[in-house]
Amino acid sequence: MIGPDGQQLGVLSTSEALAKARDEGLDLVEVAPNERPPVCRIMDYGKYKYEKKKKKAQHGSHQPKTKEIRLRPKTGQHDIDFKVKKAIGFLQHKDKVLVSVMFRGREMAHIEEGRRVMDQVLEQLLEHGKIESPPSQQGRRMFCTVAPK
Repeated sequence: MIGPDGQQLGVLSTSEALAKARDEGLDLVEVAPNERPPVCRIMDYGKYKYEKKKKKAQHGSHQPKTKEIRLRPKTGQHDIDFKVKKAIGFLQHKDKVLVSVMFRGREMAHIEEGRRVMDQVLEQLLEHGKIESPPSQQGRRMFCTVAPK
C-alpha cells in the first residue's frame, strides 16, 4: 500500500486500507492488480482523472491539414471574398490552404484572367499567412499553397 504522499505503508488488509483512505478523505485505488500482493494507493481519484484528461488534451494538439479553395477565372467578387474569408479561418486554425484556379474550355486561352484572380486572393491572404509555394500551372489548374504565419 502506498500513502497519499507517496510513502510505502506496507502490506495491509483491505478493510484496514479502506479505513485509512476514509480517514484521509480520499479514495483507495488499485494501481497494480496483477502483483502479489496487489498494490493500492490512497489518492483523490477524481483529481487524478482530471489531470490525466488535461494532459491528454495538451498532447493531442492540432494536426495541420491542407484545405483547398477552388476558384474559376469567372468567379464573382462576392464569391471570392467569401472563399477568402473561409481561407482566413483555415489559416487562423493553423491549417494550410491550397488556392486553385480551374480552367475549362476556352478559359485556357485567357490564363491571365485566372492569374488576376489568384493574385487578388493571395493579396488578401498574405496578412494572415505566407506563400509556401508560388503560383504554378499544371494542365488546366493553377495552384498556390499558403501556410499560416
